[in-house]
Amino acid sequence: MKKLLLPFFCIGTIAMVMVMNKTGATLKTSSTPLGILDLEFAYNAAKTTSIINTWELTKNITVAKINTYWDFLFIFCYAGLLFVACKKIAAATKGLVAKAGNLIGKGAILAGFFDVLENAGMLLTLNNQGSETIAFLTTFFSVIKWGLVIIAVLYLLTGLLVLSYRKITSPHPSP
Repeated sequence: MKKLLLPFFCIGTIAMVMVMNKTGATLKTSSTPLGILDLEFAYNAAKTTSIINTWELTKNITVAKINTYWDFLFIFCYAGLLFVACKKIAAATKGLVAKAGNLIGKGAILAGFFDVLENAGMLLTLNNQGSETIAFLTTFFSVIKWGLVIIAVLYLLTGLLVLSYRKITSPHPSP
């Protein structure tokens, strides 16, 4: 069962990236070139109001809500993928690198938690319940989430490179 977790989360993450891109495509406008990310990083009420007004004109408020609801499933997939992958790299290493991997894996789960808080802030804003505080907190949670995700991805990429290098350079037993 444990062997299936990594492929399960990997396939889920890829599928959800495709779903999120498809469902969020119309959110990218000349005023919001990053789509839903523009709302994630709208740190004050003036910015969120501008985005909401743009999406109201283009009839995209419902699209933004649906995209945000899909994100909850995406969170489960990407946080699970990063967690399991970091744990696998950590298990293949020793010492401080292994400890770091286990900690970074937990950080990936924490990133998912901050993403849930970010989504809550965006949904409040999309439902005309936003405020200066909600805009700031949404961006605050988003920045923490992205920081944790980037750390996990860097750990994974570095770990994969190091493990690949070790495999290539280790002496192969003769038959």
